[in-house]
Amino acid sequence: MYSQSWFQILTPELQELIGASLQVIVEEIEEIRLRIARPILFRLGTKELTITPEKRLTPRLENGYLITKSELERAVQILSQNSLYAWENEFKNGYLTIPGGHRVGFVGSGVLKEGKIKRLKELSGINYRLGKEILGCAQKVLPYLVKEEEIKHTLIISPPRCGKTTLLRDLVRQISTDFPGVNVGVVDERSEIAGMYQGEPQFDIGLRTDVLDACPKAEGMLLLIRSMSPQVIVTDEIGKKEDVEALHNALQAGVKVITTVHGTNWEEIKRKPYIQTLANWCFFERIVVLSRRKGPGTLEVILDGKSKERLR
Repeated sequence: MYSQSWFQILTPELQELIGASLQVIVEEIEEIRLRIARPILFRLGTKELTITPEKRLTPRLENGYLITKSELERAVQILSQNSLYAWENEFKNGYLTIPGGHRVGFVGSGVLKEGKIKRLKELSGINYRLGKEILGCAQKVLPYLVKEEEIKHTLIISPPRCGKTTLLRDLVRQISTDFPGVNVGVVDERSEIAGMYQGEPQFDIGLRTDVLDACPKAEGMLLLIRSMSPQVIVTDEIGKKEDVEALHNALQAGVKVITTVHGTNWEEIKRKPYIQTLANWCFFERIVVLSRRKGPGTLEVILDGKSKERLR
C-alpha cells in the first residue's frame, strides 16, 4: 500500500481496487474523481484513465469500475471523520483540505437559506485534487520580480491547471526564507497555497510566512496589513471589485502584492472590468504568463508591467 496521505483516506475497497495498478502513474495523478454510477476517473495532465473491475488501467471510460452510492457515502464519512456536522462549513463551501495539503471538492444538492447555500446534501460526486510541491520551481522567475532588493507588484496569468498555484507557493517559500526581515502574508481563501490542516501548513511556505486561511481575499488582505505588518502579500485569483480596493489599500500601505488571475495573456486580461482598473493604474510592475504548452508551469513570458517590454 502507498504512504501518500490521499491514498490513506480512500475507502478500503478503493484502496484494494486501485492499489496495485497505480504504481506506474502515481506520481502523475492530478485528480481522482468519484461519481455515483459512473467510472472512477484519474486525470494525468490532459490524459484520462479509469480502472476496470479486473484492476486494469484503461483510457476507455466505458469499461471503468462504477462507483456505488454506498462507496461514495463511505468516502465522505472517512473524509469527515464520521462527523459531518463538525465539517458543515467546509461542506457548505464545497471543499475541504486533507493532510498533505490536498483539496477535496464535493457536489450534490444545495440547501438554500436566503438565496445562499447553507449546506450540501445527497452528495453525488467527489474530486480529490492532489497538491504538488515543486521546491525550486520559482527560481527561474524570482530574479525578474526583484529590483534593488525590492519585490515588485506581480501578476501571474495562467489558464487553469497550468501550475500557477505551485509557482506561487514556491515564490512564498523563497521570499520568506531568502529575504532577511521580509514577512510574507498569504491570504489562502481556498486553502490551496499553504494547504493548512488544523492550523499547520502542509507545504513548505518558508520561515517568515503568516497564513490567513479560508478567508475572503479582500478582507484578508486588510486584516493582514493591520495585524501582521507584512512587506509582501500573496493571494490567488483576483477579479472582484473588492479585490481591487484591497490592492489599492496595500499600495497605500507600501505593501507589495503577488497575485494571480485566470487567462492566457495580458491583452485578454486587461479587458476584464476590474483588472482594467489596475491596468490603468499600472499597478503591476511585473506580469508573468504561464501555459501548459510544454507541460504544467511552462513560462511563456515575463513583462515589465509599465512599458510591457519583454524581460524574458
